Amino acid sequence: MRIGILGSGLMGGKLGTIFARAGHDVTFSYARSERKLKRLARQAKANYGTPREAAQDADALLLAVHWSRMDDVLKQAGSLAGKVVVSCSLPMNDDDTALVVGRTSSGAEKLARKIPKARLVQAFNTVPSEVLFDVYAARRKRGRPSLVYCGDDRKAKSVAVKLIRDVGFDPVDAGPLRIARYTEPFALLVAQLAYEGRGGPELAYRFERV
Repeated sequence: MRIGILGSGLMGGKLGTIFARAGHDVTFSYARSERKLKRLARQAKANYGTPREAAQDADALLLAVHWSRMDDVLKQAGSLAGKVVVSCSLPMNDDDTALVVGRTSSGAEKLARKIPKARLVQAFNTVPSEVLFDVYAARRKRGRPSLVYCGDDRKAKSVAVKLIRDVGFDPVDAGPLRIARYTEPFALLVAQLAYEGRGGPELAYRFERV
């Protein structure tokens, strides 16, 4: 697939690199500097450009920006009508200490209202970026870690499933997009365990039926 990365920080940079290694045609965009985009593209054997260029011909987009930059990147990307958008962004406040949307709605639902003609799926926001390369390296082993995702568009969810498997996770369909009201707080629990618990941030999870 042709995948545009809107937000080339820790999550966008690592996921975009993995997508490229998995054989996708990746275009990085929206970083702090063009120099960083060039470096990412060179290391991943991918492309770089503006958000509009990344979105224009993409089969899927990864939206990976801080909540405070969401309006800016969407404005730069232009129309996303009909596009599959996989968002790993959490609705955090400026200092990343609390969710700014929750209980009766979610960041994903609010984002869907901003881009109503896009086909939105939420995924990849419940694991720390530090674990991504390790999961990809172990992707051929049995007992893959889980990754929850949610969305309302069946085709978009099938695209997300492929990308989740390409990275090395076992996709877990949590249901419609409104379930992001539960997955977003869960992501903070994972972050608490990863960054405040023992053993370091290379943390994943797995759901099993017994």
